[in-house]
Amino acid sequence: MKIAILGGHGKIARHLQTLFVEDGHQVRSLIRQPEQEAAIKALGTEPVVFDVEKDEDLAGALGEAEAVVFAAGAGPGSGAARKWTVDRDGALKLIEAAKAKQIKRYLMISAMKVEEPRGNEVFQIYLQAKAEADADAALRTSGLDFTIIRPGGLLDDPGTGKVAIAPSLPAGKIPREDVAEVVRQCLTDPSTIGVQFDLTSGEQTISEALRNLTET
Repeated sequence: MKIAILGGHGKIARHLQTLFVEDGHQVRSLIRQPEQEAAIKALGTEPVVFDVEKDEDLAGALGEAEAVVFAAGAGPGSGAARKWTVDRDGALKLIEAAKAKQIKRYLMISAMKVEEPRGNEVFQIYLQAKAEADADAALRTSGLDFTIIRPGGLLDDPGTGKVAIAPSLPAGKIPREDVAEVVRQCLTDPSTIGVQFDLTSGEQTISEALRNLTET
């Protein structure tokens, strides 16, 4: 499969590219800075320099992709303005670009409890931006074959392969490696289309947790 990832230099995205390459997929990795190209090429994927806040023709940057992954984020330390322009507007632009290219499959890496205000002012804006991108109808009413994955607090620890997945979970954390593996499995699992779920570390294997989610 041909896949485009927006936010390709992010930590989850880099784990994900390694997994996709192992599966034999062709990956275009959309990155913001030219100096990130070497790291992306080393993963075996194709870097495409595209700044979602400034550049035009996101549809063109997707190439011949058959699926897209939104893995972009303004990141820690960024101000409120970039939460809107990246975390919300970037996701919305990718929705429109996917529709323009007739790409049906859209996987969104979001965050848990985005509807519950908490933290400082900037973090609350981040949550609102995420909510408007996925939960507040933009992706749900797009007509795309979406999956919205909402991980808890992200860790750089090695993945365990054991998770908890449900429409709603208590606050928790999860290694980025495990988030990437969940995205990998969702890509080719049609039962996850049209589904949104929370994700933390837990006691089930990823395949078990996804199966239990979609069978209920």
